[in-house]
Formats: sequence, structure tokens, C-alpha cells
Amino acid sequence: MNGIGTLKDLRQGQAARVKALLSKGSIRRRLLDMGLTEGTRVECLQKSPAGDPTAYLIRGAVIALRTEDSSKILIYA
Repeated sequence: MNGIGTLKDLRQGQAARVKALLSKGSIRRRLLDMGLTEGTRVECLQKSPAGDPTAYLIRGAVIALRTEDSSKILIYA
């Protein structure tokens, strides 16, 4: 992956860094509380068989995010 994309674009085994959060309200606060701040490394661990949610490794914790939420997280390689 080159340039800027969204977290939902990561494939299993790929990693990137957070550029910005486009989320608003309580979900934004939750993402920030989980450590999703600018520059944080995120790795896509596994997508569910149905494709939603997806498990990500964030600061040593495995977090499952819905596509709706991961599409609002900008990343760069």
C-alpha cells in the first residue's frame, strides 16, 4: 500500500500507521482511548469469514473494529 488510505483497506498481515481519525462523537473518544492516535502502528491480524469485523493489533492489544468504523481511520504506509 502506498500513500494514504483507510484502515479497512489493509489486508491480513499488512501494517500501517494512523494518519487521522475522521470519526465523531463517542466512537472517536473510544478509538482515542484505545490508543489510535497519529503515528500509532496498526496491523491487520484477521478478517472474519463474513468480512466484518476485522481484528487489528493496536499497541499490543487485539481490537475488533467494524468496517463502518475502520473506514473512518486514515492510514499511511
